[in-house]
Amino acid sequence: MSDLPSSVRALLADASGPESRLELRSLPTADLGDGDVVVAVSWSSVNYKDGLASRKDGKVARIDPLVPGIDLAGTVVDPGSSALATGQRVLVHGYDLGVAHHGGYAEYARVPADWVVPLPDGLSERQAMTLGTAGFTAALSVVALEEHGLTPGAGPVLVTGASGGVGSVAVSVLAGRGYEVTAVTGKAEAADWLRSLGAADVVDRSALDVSRPLQRETWAGAVDCVGGETLAAVLASLRYGAAVAASGNTGGVAVPTTVFPFILRGVNLLGIDSVRCPIERRRAVWARLAADLRPASLEDLATDEVPLEEVPGALARILDGGARGRTLVRVS
Repeated sequence: MSDLPSSVRALLADASGPESRLELRSLPTADLGDGDVVVAVSWSSVNYKDGLASRKDGKVARIDPLVPGIDLAGTVVDPGSSALATGQRVLVHGYDLGVAHHGGYAEYARVPADWVVPLPDGLSERQAMTLGTAGFTAALSVVALEEHGLTPGAGPVLVTGASGGVGSVAVSVLAGRGYEVTAVTGKAEAADWLRSLGAADVVDRSALDVSRPLQRETWAGAVDCVGGETLAAVLASLRYGAAVAASGNTGGVAVPTTVFPFILRGVNLLGIDSVRCPIERRRAVWARLAADLRPASLEDLATDEVPLEEVPGALARILDGGARGRTLVRVS
C-alpha cells in the first residue's frame, strides 16, 4: 500500500444535490472502499446499468457519491492476504461493484479477493472489457441453453436486443459455435454489422407478434436481452421443449403471457444473473470465453472507445438507446 498515491483520478456520480452530477475528481485512496486487493485499472466499459447508477432517479446506486463502472480489468498492485500475485492481470465485475462499492471508473480499485477473476490466457485486458459484464452475461446464456440440451443442429436460435452489448456478443458466440442465428433489433442501420458478427438473418423487432399466447413453433432456443412484450413473443414461438435465456428488462419488467407456452409446449424460461453468479462458475465461464466460447468477431464488438472525460456522454447515449455494441473506457 505504501506505493499507492494518496489520491486517484475518478469519475464520481454525486446525487447529494437536487440533480445528479458526474464529475472527474481526485478521490482519496483511503476512500476506495473495503477489500483485500488493490487493482490498477486499465480498462472498463459502458453498460446500461452504469447509466442508471449515474442518475439520481436510476434507483441503482446504493452509496453517494459513487464511482460507477460495473466491470474493470487491470493489474494487481497489492494482493493483500489473497493468493493473487502483485503484477497479476485480473478482471472484476458483478457483486456490488459500481453499485454499492466504488467501481471501474477510477485509476485504482480496492475489492474483496473473492470478487476477482484471474485474466485467462489468451485475453488482453482490453479484450476482457470488450466482453465485460455484457459478454459474460451472453456466455452464461449460451451455457445455460446448452446445459438444457440445445445443439447447433437443433434449429434456428433467436437473439433479441441484438445490437446491444449482451445481444451482439451472444450473436457472435452462437455463430462461432455453429448455430443459425436470427438477430432482432430496432436499429435498421445495424443489420449489416450484425451479419458481419455471424447473424444468418436480421429482423426488425416490430415483426415480433405479441397478439397471441401461442404462435408457430419456430425457435430451437433464444437469448432474450429485452424482457416485456418481446419476451412474451419469444415464449409464444419457441419449439416444443425449447428454452429462452432471459437477462434483460429494457423492454419492461412485466411479461404479458399466459401459462400456455409452459404447459402445452413445455418451454423453459432460464433466468440469467451475472451479479451474484458464484465465483467458481464465474471463473470457469471466463476461462471458456478465452477458449471455446470466444466470440468469432471479438475485435468487431467494440464499436467505441472513450477516456474517462467522455464517459458522461457515453452513458447518456446508452440510456437514450443510441449505443451499439460495446463501448470501452480507457482508464489509464
